[in-house]
Amino acid sequence: MNYNDFELKNLSIDNQLPLSSAFSVLMRKVYVWMTLALVITGFTAYGVATSPGIQQAIFTNQIVFWGLIIAEFALVIGVSAAINRLSLATATLMFVLYSVINGALLSSIFLIYTASSIATVFFITAGTFATMALIGYTTKTDLSSIGKYLFMALIGLIIATFVNFFIKSSGFDYVLSYIGVLIFVGLTAYDSQKIKQMLLQAPDAGEGAQKIALLGALSLYLDFINLFLYLLRIFGRRD
Repeated sequence: MNYNDFELKNLSIDNQLPLSSAFSVLMRKVYVWMTLALVITGFTAYGVATSPGIQQAIFTNQIVFWGLIIAEFALVIGVSAAINRLSLATATLMFVLYSVINGALLSSIFLIYTASSIATVFFITAGTFATMALIGYTTKTDLSSIGKYLFMALIGLIIATFVNFFIKSSGFDYVLSYIGVLIFVGLTAYDSQKIKQMLLQAPDAGEGAQKIALLGALSLYLDFINLFLYLLRIFGRRD
C-alpha cells in the first residue's frame, strides 16, 4: 500500500490537534475502522450462509458471482487510487460496501468448514495478527526492505495459486497455504510499521490524515482476512 501520494497541507484549523494527540486519534481510528469492517464482514457472511435463497442467487448465478468479485476489485482500486479526490464519507462508504460484498462471498466457508473450526481459526488469526501488529508497531528495525520481498512473494503466490487452479494439486495447495500464512504474517508487521510512520507525519487529525488512517485500516483488514483464509485451509475441519 502506497501512502506517499497524500497531501496533508491546508487542512482545516478546526481539526488541528497537537501532534501527540493527533497521532493517538488517528491510530485509534485505524483499528476501529478495521474492527468494524471485520464485524460487518462476519455478520454478512453468517447472514448469507443462513439464507439459502441469497446463497443460491450468489453461487449459482455466474453473472452475480463474478459481478461481486469485479465490484470488490473496483472498490479496493477505487479507494486506493482516488482517495485524494474522494471525500472521507464517500471513501468510508466504499470501505463498508467492500466489507459487505466480501462477507457475502466469504459465506461459502460455512458450507465447507464446521462452525467450530471457523471460530477456532478466527481466534488463532486474531492472536497471530495482534502479535505481529504489535511487533510492527514497537520494533525499531526498519521493515521496508522486508516489505519489498514480501510483495514480490505475494505476486508469486498469486501466480502459483492461479496455476494450481488448473492442475488441482492438493499437496501444492497445502504448501501454498503455509506460504500464504508466512507472507501475511510478515505483511501485518510491515503494514503496522508503515501506518505508524505515515501517521506520525500527519500535522493534525483533519480529513486528509483520516483518509490515510482509512487506507491503513483497509490494508490491515486485507491482511487479517487473507491470514484467516490461509489458516482456515490448514486447520479448518470440513463437514
